[in-house]
Amino acid sequence: MLPTPALRRRLAAFVYEGVLLFGVVMVVGAVYGIATNQRHALQGRHGLMAVLFLSLSLYFLWFWTHGGQTLAMKTWRVRLVSSQGGPVALWQALARFMLSWLWFVPPWLLAWLANWHGSTYLSAIMGLWVACYALATRITPGQQFVHDVVCRTRLVDTRSA
Repeated sequence: MLPTPALRRRLAAFVYEGVLLFGVVMVVGAVYGIATNQRHALQGRHGLMAVLFLSLSLYFLWFWTHGGQTLAMKTWRVRLVSSQGGPVALWQALARFMLSWLWFVPPWLLAWLANWHGSTYLSAIMGLWVACYALATRITPGQQFVHDVVCRTRLVDTRSA
């Protein structure tokens, strides 16, 4: 059984994934804007958000079920496997994708309920929440993220493989 990567490496892969996904989102957004003849940022924004969500889900589902590594995970030598160490099933990848929104949704929901639109509170709460969510690995089985424990997946270090 391969060891769990250090939290620092997992978070580095998380940040790098965000950088790579910025490019994916920009390309998908440009294609959507051209295809729908979008002339204003608010025109068709709900359709754009749906297309972006779908494209992100396809990105993660494809990579997690075909080798267990996204581009950022390959760079940082981290792989997603089932709790038994085998490949991830489609249902696990889908559940993990949906539950991984726990990184962001709770502070967004709190800000929305508190009417903190455009407030600096959102940044502070987002940072605090992400830190707490990451530090929760200290108490979860195998030091995995909460969404990995629920989905019966785990991140492993591939440097020793």
